[in-house]
Amino acid sequence: MTRDVVLINGDPRRKRKLAEISQALNVMPVDVAVLRRMAISEGGLLTDEIRCKVWPRLLNVPTDILPEKSEEVERENNRDYNQVLLDVQRSLRRFPPGMPDEQREGLQEELIDIILRVLGRNTQLHYYQGYHDIVVTFLLVLGERLATALVEKLSTHHLRDFMDPTMDNTKHILNYLMPIIERVNPEVHDFMQQAEVGTIFALSWLITWFGHVLSDFRHVVRLYDFFLACHPLMPIYFAAVIVQYREDEVLDCECDMASVHHLLSQIPQDLPYEMLISRAGDLFVQFPPSELAREAAQQYSQQMAASTFKDFDLTPEQQRPDTVLRRRRRERQALKGAAAGAMVATAQPTTARRFVRLAVMGLTVALGAAALTLVNTALEWAPKLDLHLFP
Repeated sequence: MTRDVVLINGDPRRKRKLAEISQALNVMPVDVAVLRRMAISEGGLLTDEIRCKVWPRLLNVPTDILPEKSEEVERENNRDYNQVLLDVQRSLRRFPPGMPDEQREGLQEELIDIILRVLGRNTQLHYYQGYHDIVVTFLLVLGERLATALVEKLSTHHLRDFMDPTMDNTKHILNYLMPIIERVNPEVHDFMQQAEVGTIFALSWLITWFGHVLSDFRHVVRLYDFFLACHPLMPIYFAAVIVQYREDEVLDCECDMASVHHLLSQIPQDLPYEMLISRAGDLFVQFPPSELAREAAQQYSQQMAASTFKDFDLTPEQQRPDTVLRRRRRERQALKGAAAGAMVATAQPTTARRFVRLAVMGLTVALGAAALTLVNTALEWAPKLDLHLFP
């Protein structure tokens, strides 16, 4: 079994990474491209202290204008309070083992306030069960004041489709899972189709960013580093690589819905996270959402979170998360030797440019359920990015 490598104190790679993060944070303007690369690469952002500085940059949240004190929350007659209270009361396992009851209870009160505060400011958002699993992660890492700002930005962008009055857009995002699996492993795809297992087993993975199903907080924040630095559909790609990783278990299972669903819904806790993160990034580059949209699409809506991507349109272009992933993949491919290099050299330029354009379109389109109406917006800046990728 592949084991993840942990960058421990004293490791030269850890020291180099800390130095690169510090340098990226201290230049003006902040080098978001480097911060994305650090969040994606082995070990992620290493410490919660660093996450407090980098996560706001990844979400483009200015921390220097935040109010000194969080506003009071009105709980009386709040439409969501009772459900939020029930969910928070059931969230005991999301807090560090051994935390004193008084401290945990105080954090639970802050968790309730953050959720109600964000929903109160954004009445178009609707609470869903599992939302608190994401919010508690930000609270434990950032504290109430900073967590409120980042959760609000996240809720109006990456999580927007989950917070509609219905689950239609959430179901649509789940529709991307099987096309990805089909391209990676047709045998597993066909087996799952024959078993009629569907994709509901991955629902809690997607809407909580795996926070609800992973017991080790270190693994949760490592995934959050990755997801915050990447495309909003990256959690569904990560779900696909988990299924692929469990290929032997799936194919050894009884080919019926109940058996396969039970197997897949019980996520292993000892996954090789770094390997899976790397694989998910590669799959996004190989099979961008734009190539999967036709298969996944059942309905489109102008209200989906795809329309909010422009808020993350950072400049220069090389700060885009797809560019960071693509650069990282090129660097790894360059190390595979002359044979791999020769194969790459024989690729047709027109095919390569089409591939890049599709990947670029996928990044812009899929902040939500990949509405095809945004393809033209993607094409407006795709030619500029071609120059960076193919000098």
